[in-house]
Amino acid sequence: MDRRGFFKTVFRSTTWEVVKHADAKVKKDARRWIRPPYAINELDFLLSCTRCGDCIQACPHDVIFPLSARVGAKAVGTPALDLLNKGCHLCKDWPCVQACNETALSLPVLLSSNEALSNEALSNEAPGNQAPAEDLPKDVTLPLPRLASASINTQSCLPYSGPECGACEASCPVPGALVWDQHRPAIDDAICVGCGLCRQACIIEPSAVTVAAQADAGDTESHSQRQP
Repeated sequence: MDRRGFFKTVFRSTTWEVVKHADAKVKKDARRWIRPPYAINELDFLLSCTRCGDCIQACPHDVIFPLSARVGAKAVGTPALDLLNKGCHLCKDWPCVQACNETALSLPVLLSSNEALSNEALSNEAPGNQAPAEDLPKDVTLPLPRLASASINTQSCLPYSGPECGACEASCPVPGALVWDQHRPAIDDAICVGCGLCRQACIIEPSAVTVAAQADAGDTESHSQRQP
């Protein structure tokens, strides 16, 4: 290897290490908040999001809010979900995503066969076999985005201590995510997307349902919430 080739290889290696370090850092920081539906990779999100607030204004249920300066300069003003206080309704037309012009929020790409696949699987497909979700027929069902992790505190959930409740029974929009066994609710982690609507429906204070960033399931303080 000549001198030029050596330095080119070293430069590429160093650049990749810097990118990996930055990616790991932002992922760790992102455990403090939950992004809106279909948010892209956190590092790319921070680079793409213009802090315009369009997705915040587009949310019909006032669930999205801008992160405050407390989170640091890199993420201040970027959108997050206030799932400690409200649930994401998983709107059929995804108005928050449609409002984003910078692809920080981006609907998944589907195969022309209309088969709903994950973004990871699609990244390996040939571009010619893909079509943007918004260009497909309206009856196509998009794969739901995984927003957060939810769990039930059986120590405070009423049906686990005796009294009947059922306040959250009709709240879940995802079939099979909230199941009932002997009149007691349970969350199927394999199906639940962490929308937080069951938490919003819970009548216990504090709520018997905890919602958190996926890396910190069960920790209700692991992400930011709207400041009063």
